[in-house]
Amino acid sequence: MRAYMKDIAPFLGLTAPVRRDLNRAVLAGTPRPEEADCAALALRCWELPEREYQYFAVDYLRRHVKRCSSGFLPVARQLVTTRPWWDTVDALAAHVVGGLVAADPALRADMDAWIQDEDMWAVRTALLHQLRHKHATDTGRLFAYCERQARHPDFFIRKAIGWCLREYAKTDPDAVRDFVATHREVLAPLSVREALKNIGGIGGIGG
Repeated sequence: MRAYMKDIAPFLGLTAPVRRDLNRAVLAGTPRPEEADCAALALRCWELPEREYQYFAVDYLRRHVKRCSSGFLPVARQLVTTRPWWDTVDALAAHVVGGLVAADPALRADMDAWIQDEDMWAVRTALLHQLRHKHATDTGRLFAYCERQARHPDFFIRKAIGWCLREYAKTDPDAVRDFVATHREVLAPLSVREALKNIGGIGGIGG
């Protein structure tokens, strides 16, 4: 597990089913948390070396994100940018940050800042935070974010662009095809392949 995750952290070596069983056992009978409880638990888990503790925190936040206000966003950013790798960042982006923004659209302004952040994982979070928004997706921001980072050199950003477009294509495939057709000269081939994966190619670029 440690090798697969590129030595981002040591691991206890728990498989996902065992870890989830332990999560349920630990939390059985506990009251619903307040926002301060969510922050304290997550930050404490982030201080522990083994990665499974961060997974526990992410699962906990996913379960209780509706207990958190927009004031939780700075905590989410700390988690995203501390010991970051896709295994925690992606879940935080789609389920925690995305949930906070859905509940308080004023946080879209924060996403506008994150998409141009120097931290690559903040950028990836901004790209992915609408993954679960479907028809509620702010398409203007989705496409603007993809266009802004289309030339980014890093694999994880190019992959995220393709992923968020592919996910939105489940809601509006024509809009995604049009965007890719218009921006095909600046989008990385990886982003294009991922975006069109389930809806077919256009004009000489494959799906």
